[in-house]
Amino acid sequence: MIDLRSDTVTRPSQAMRSAMMTAELGDDVYGDDPSVNRLEAFAAKLLDKEAALLVPSGTQSNLIALLTHCQRGDEYIVGGDAHTYKYEGGGAAALGGIQPQPVPFGAHGELPLDEVAHVIKADDFHFARTRLLSLENTQHGRVVPIDYFGEARALVDQRGLALHLDGARVFNASVKLGVPVTAITDHFDTVSICLSKGLGAPIGSVLCGPSHFINEARRWRKVVGGGMRQAGFLGAAGVVALTDGVARLHEDHDNAQWLSDALAGIAGVAVKDDWTQTNMVWIQLPVNTDHGKVTGFTDFAAERGVLASANGDGSCRLVTHQDVSRADMDTVVNVIGEYVTTLPSCA
Repeated sequence: MIDLRSDTVTRPSQAMRSAMMTAELGDDVYGDDPSVNRLEAFAAKLLDKEAALLVPSGTQSNLIALLTHCQRGDEYIVGGDAHTYKYEGGGAAALGGIQPQPVPFGAHGELPLDEVAHVIKADDFHFARTRLLSLENTQHGRVVPIDYFGEARALVDQRGLALHLDGARVFNASVKLGVPVTAITDHFDTVSICLSKGLGAPIGSVLCGPSHFINEARRWRKVVGGGMRQAGFLGAAGVVALTDGVARLHEDHDNAQWLSDALAGIAGVAVKDDWTQTNMVWIQLPVNTDHGKVTGFTDFAAERGVLASANGDGSCRLVTHQDVSRADMDTVVNVIGEYVTTLPSCA
């Protein structure tokens, strides 16, 4: 199957499997797993932070960051379509009593800073205390302009807030921009990076930040059940992800651009070409019902060896990764083209 549902579906490479099989092991809850310690030190140095913490998932990494930055009754500002707000089960509110203040994203995946400034609460007991601004890069595959982060840093410094980056795919952003990842992450107090998306690891995210912050975050990791014992297998996989996985991301970007260009040539398929910046291609399929819905596409594609996620309104995200090739992209184009020809409106 050609699986374009997400870059979370990757399998470990042979080099990663070998590293996992030979990893030195200890008990990470006690802090004596050498492979995890090696990964955390490597990730912290890579992002120019003092310390890092391995956790099972990106959702938990962001949750721990929010729990550490904020107290109950505090507030964080976040994008209205951001992962931490929309796709993480409301964990910060449910488990931390932290109020989200959503702001609509701008055209480039940024939060307009005038809107951010507008929703920062005054120091008044009627209001939740605004403590944190949480940003994303990439955002739905879009790369936030590099100058924006300096402006965001200046705003939070002026208003006394902390700045967190959900950098699940921040290495895609740095590769696209052609800059070291620190050109992005140096603006942030804390950064969450995901190892199990385009970087190819089976499990794991890393939260990076100041030593005192990571010490407190380690306590929250225990509270939410994220402490792992012989986790060195994952530590070893993470080091490969942050080396080999990063080095090949440009291939995913190239395949996504090729796919975007090819799909744009199919009548009836609309491509958000300005969103194809990294490894995501966003398309709009033609409706095939009287009530403006798209039905049957996912089954049609799966029967022909392609796994893709499409919403009822016809919007569809296709994500390239290490387990799909350029030849696979050609197959995807043919399947989507064949699907469109089955629709009366496009026949």
